[in-house]
Amino acid sequence: MPARKKTPDKKPTRRSRKPQTARGPEPSESQLSPDDKDLVALTQEVKRAGGTVLAGYRDPYAGSALVLASLPLRKVEPTPFQRDLSKTHADRLMEAIGAAGLFLDPVIAAPGDGGFWTPNGRHRLEAARRLGLRAITALIVPDDRIAYRILALNTEKAHNLRDRSLEVIRMARRLAKDQPRSKESEHEVTFESPVFLTLGGVYATRSRFAGSAYQPMLRRVDRFLDQTLPAALRQRDQWAVRLMDIEDRVAAHVKTLQQQGFKSPYLRQLVVARCNPVRFVPPTRKKDAAPPMSMAEALTRMTANVRKFDPSKVRPQDLALVAAVSSGSDE
Repeated sequence: MPARKKTPDKKPTRRSRKPQTARGPEPSESQLSPDDKDLVALTQEVKRAGGTVLAGYRDPYAGSALVLASLPLRKVEPTPFQRDLSKTHADRLMEAIGAAGLFLDPVIAAPGDGGFWTPNGRHRLEAARRLGLRAITALIVPDDRIAYRILALNTEKAHNLRDRSLEVIRMARRLAKDQPRSKESEHEVTFESPVFLTLGGVYATRSRFAGSAYQPMLRRVDRFLDQTLPAALRQRDQWAVRLMDIEDRVAAHVKTLQQQGFKSPYLRQLVVARCNPVRFVPPTRKKDAAPPMSMAEALTRMTANVRKFDPSKVRPQDLALVAAVSSGSDE
């Protein structure tokens, strides 16, 4: 039988770093005229809140109308699904503003609930409140959908997996009330990853859940659902309960390993990796490839695997391998 010709590996496609086609207004076209309908509408919103418009212009990317305004501090609130306040970060920010003697960074805001919502200014708002500010400068966007772009806009403090997941599940639950007929798959850009929705349901119940240990498996099998948001959330709540049950069994195995003398911080990752039902399924590079199995099947198999797991078969070299893999991957 003739030997098969080895097909050459495809070279990975690289993104071009060349500038894209010119877009947006020229500098001379960026100024809004006083009678511009978008400026008039935003000005009315600001005045209703007791604020003052400082300037209006067209953004350099899409040419949308934006307004820089001074708003009463009491009229600006963080979006209700935003990450929890870090008192330490707020304290540091307040001290930095006090030392500089200037509050230079406007918050992004959008109309909402009779005032304005900011998707990226929780800590600046808290610092401003503690410093006794009467007003805060805001860059106002007319489209309230910007309030759901938290993950892309929040650059104050790096998100960890727990923060991202909690914000996404809070957004999903809010949207399920506001847009109950919309499908989860229609909000891919907003939610960023279906894994955040699943883990968010867990973190909302169990704040100290070790989500990073389960993330590699979930990435392989979790997909956005073609169901309405309320139905999709009910499904994800069920998956969250199953994940917590798996974690309880994993925690019992970790305790047994510790009693056997293992002291590694990677014990949980080892147990979860051994029980991962897609552990030996080759990954695919195709972006829209079907998962190797459904989420329900993956959780069923993982439950069976964790029940069969035998801590007595773990060797020190197994932990060394898990440690090497974990240190080379990001959360």
